[in-house]
Amino acid sequence: MDVRPRELAPISLTVNGNVHELEVEPRWLLCDVLRHQLGLTGTHVGCEHGVCGCCTVLIDGRPARSCLMFAVTADGADIRTVEGLARGDGKLHPLQTAFRRHHGLQCGFCTPGFLMAALPIYRRAGALSDDELREALGGQLCRCTGYVGIVAAVRAAAEIEAGDSAP
Repeated sequence: MDVRPRELAPISLTVNGNVHELEVEPRWLLCDVLRHQLGLTGTHVGCEHGVCGCCTVLIDGRPARSCLMFAVTADGADIRTVEGLARGDGKLHPLQTAFRRHHGLQCGFCTPGFLMAALPIYRRAGALSDDELREALGGQLCRCTGYVGIVAAVRAAAEIEAGDSAP
């Protein structure tokens, strides 16, 4: 049996505004490093093939499947997970509030991926048709809601945000 020590690669990740200097095995996936090294368990792992979208995070502002990405390839990246949505005072992000109000979640397993996929687009959702909005959220699978509440929630988030910032 070959019992050589495993080689570790040093990486630096900025996750939800915090810099993390880590040593990871080159084979480790980003989702596993987020969950097991950093304790950010809001990033869910579903299919492990990039199909369901539960593991979606933002990498440098763009949605990406963290189950398809080796952590070493994220070295130097700015990553945002669902834990980075709520404000420091505990107030929910408008998307989170909208998902709750519009029943955009049931079991909640897919919710973090939907929230992260919707984050870059929710402010312009009012200008999108239902088909365009569904296309923008494509690749996120939900087995409970039927998507009606999710689409309504993404549309409502910008209005909630505008109401929060009203004088």
